[in-house]
Amino acid sequence: VQLQASGGGLVQAGDSLRLSCALDGRILAQYSTAWFRLAPGKEREFVASISWSGSGSTYYADSVTGRFIISRSNQQMFLQMSGLEPEDTATYFCAGKRGQDLYADLARYEYWGQGTKVTVSS
Repeated sequence: VQLQASGGGLVQAGDSLRLSCALDGRILAQYSTAWFRLAPGKEREFVASISWSGSGSTYYADSVTGRFIISRSNQQMFLQMSGLEPEDTATYFCAGKRGQDLYADLARYEYWGQGTKVTVSS
């Protein structure tokens, strides 16, 4: 399974940005995918996840709830980010795993793509 994130860039605080993750054809309904981020000097942290079965259950980190929305369409996953804050500055990665259960634990995810960098200036 291959994943490729894109859409990062330099924005100002309060701006919006949409990240995309292209997924190869092997992402099936039995999979779930997620966004994680890695900020300088910090550990990689969970952002949001979505199931590829049915309507797509979602799960968010408290820090982004109400500001970020995860979605999927065909073979792409998206992260719509609004109200960006300097604390959201990080490299964002998409990840995938077999199974529909949604987890924040990065160890659960088997497949990882290269990241896309988001910088939010104050």
